[in-house]
Amino acid sequence: MDVSAHFRGKKITVMGLGLLGRGVGDARYLAECGAELIVTDLKTREQLAESVAQIEAFPNVTFVLGEHRLEDFSGRDLILKAAGVPLDSTYIAEARKNNIPVRMSADLLVEISGVQCIGITGTRGKSTATHMIGTILQEAKKKVLLGGNIRGVSNLQLFNEVTPDHIAVLELDSWQLQGFGEAKMSPHISVFTTFYSDHLNYYHDDLDAYLADKANIFLCQKSDDILILGGQCAPAIIEKYGNKIESKTIVADELNLPDTWGLQIPGLHNRYDAALALVAARAYGIPDEISKIALIKFTGVPGRLELVAEKKGIKIYNDTTATTPEATIAAISALNDGFTKSIILIMGGADKGLDMDVLISRLSELKKVILLEGSGTSRIKKELPNAIVFNSLKEAVSDAFMNAEVGDSVLFSPAFASFGMFKNEFDRGDQFNALVQKL
Repeated sequence: MDVSAHFRGKKITVMGLGLLGRGVGDARYLAECGAELIVTDLKTREQLAESVAQIEAFPNVTFVLGEHRLEDFSGRDLILKAAGVPLDSTYIAEARKNNIPVRMSADLLVEISGVQCIGITGTRGKSTATHMIGTILQEAKKKVLLGGNIRGVSNLQLFNEVTPDHIAVLELDSWQLQGFGEAKMSPHISVFTTFYSDHLNYYHDDLDAYLADKANIFLCQKSDDILILGGQCAPAIIEKYGNKIESKTIVADELNLPDTWGLQIPGLHNRYDAALALVAARAYGIPDEISKIALIKFTGVPGRLELVAEKKGIKIYNDTTATTPEATIAAISALNDGFTKSIILIMGGADKGLDMDVLISRLSELKKVILLEGSGTSRIKKELPNAIVFNSLKEAVSDAFMNAEVGDSVLFSPAFASFGMFKNEFDRGDQFNALVQKL
């Protein structure tokens, strides 16, 4: 779909270039459309070298790196905001003072293209549910665009693919849903998987503010739209927003998935996600026999309890996207046979201010716990006196494998954010996979 005229000649400030490919893809698309771009990021040119190299040849792109400037948020036609921009950003406040629209790429894709949309959010499970829904629709021979919070996928570059026959299946985090709130719209079919404490450092310990951003996935739905709530989060959402929900609401959990449907990926949490994907597929009119084929052959999402290798009878799992205690608990539950201490866990990282008590109480079930250095690790290490703290992932992986025996599992499920030792959680997972291949 050619929507280049929508951006041609427009003065656009791209706030946040990043290193994951989404921001640079969006910027490249806008540059190719002929927009007059200012690309600004708090990271330096050296830190962003890989991303800068992909768009620096465009004469209509100006870089302001290592800082933001107020002047770049006035006299513009649009601010394209990246995830994680602070709620109280003085620069966004400046844009709003100047009546400049502040948008994000996922909501722009849906609004401008008019594409049918299934949106998926939740603290945990949204990535897996998104990919499961996409797999089901592809099995049904539908034209599917996977986007939103998908690694390496630029939502604006999806304009090059989208047609009226497509359906966009979008993983939407709380930040991207800020954009939907700005646009006053919600997907036609919305799936809300789970809700736990997370990102409290960003939301200043205000859990209601976090939920308020997430709620944009359904707040603008109408009576002919559909909201699917996971059983874990349904009570809290209905209690707080029940009188504001206009859409048809369905509550579902793992019991909605037939017992006879065996999945390749382990864990009750994955059956829960599969059930939500099944209900979403039904809402879109997909027969269960197609959903069954798709879900049974689904092999998972990289970095989410991903079986990376089995070496010398030891299974090694990459669960780098486990950045909350609940995620790591789910991974332990999925792999623990309940009879033997066969899991060696590598965890630790940057603190997000989350309650670790329940996770710590589960660690006695494990054969060994290995910690990676970080502010979160510093907070809990006194409660784990027998755990060694490493400042190198290589040393942690080596120690885990050295202590593992035939039948054991090495589980890399950090329970904390990746900042400090790694660029992001994907870099953390990539480094882990590379180290495993060298064992």
